[in-house]
Amino acid sequence: MLAYLLIKSSINKSSINKSFILLLCFLLLFSNMTFSQDTALLQVRTIGVSPYGITSSSNSSGIYYDLAEMLANDIDIDVEHYIYPYARIIHELKSGQTDITIMFKYQELEEFVTYIAPLPPIKNVVIGLKMNSFTSIDALKGKSIAYLRGAKFSQAIDNDPSIKKHYTQNFKKAAEMLVAGRVDAMIGPYEALLKAAKEVGFSNKNLGKPLVVSERIPWLQISKKSQHKAFINQLYKSFQKILLRGELERLRDKYTS
Repeated sequence: MLAYLLIKSSINKSSINKSFILLLCFLLLFSNMTFSQDTALLQVRTIGVSPYGITSSSNSSGIYYDLAEMLANDIDIDVEHYIYPYARIIHELKSGQTDITIMFKYQELEEFVTYIAPLPPIKNVVIGLKMNSFTSIDALKGKSIAYLRGAKFSQAIDNDPSIKKHYTQNFKKAAEMLVAGRVDAMIGPYEALLKAAKEVGFSNKNLGKPLVVSERIPWLQISKKSQHKAFINQLYKSFQKILLRGELERLRDKYTS
């Protein structure tokens, strides 16, 4: 009888110890998950296109880069902010590695992002040298244009195989190709193309009349896989406040004048 009680007691203690250990592990796991969510950095990515995202040896800057920094400061959240190419940002928005960015809407991202707030529309143009202006998209048939890799500026141009596209990493490279005569024109946001032309020693006086091929709206957008979706309303309100106080216009003057 005594042996039976000792065995029973040992089993009960063992069971209690196992239960206690399991409970402790659960509490530690839960606290770690909560801690990681509370302290997770907001992953911000800005397109590597001057004047929107500019990388130098000393720092990063640009219209969209500075806007995103203002937004992070306004909602008082720690961020990890990098300037990446279009294609990489699109990939990371799908996977949730990137939380927020500012760029155009893309059909391939429709199911992966939530659009928070729009910016004023941007005109996308095709522009050549002074002696080589284009009056219509049909005039581009048989011509070659420098096109930013990963971007989408005109469905009509994208779907026309008779218009040759030479894909570039940035607009500065596109401007260099235009000046060197390797392409007939370049395509993109007008202010970005003017900035690129200046970087290679050209001004708008050296360029032909721009052909407007689309007008698109950049959006502040967040990945649907982001841990920070609870901030959407706060992000919207803060972003509207930043736009209303004229920060976008100030930054455009700063980076394109």
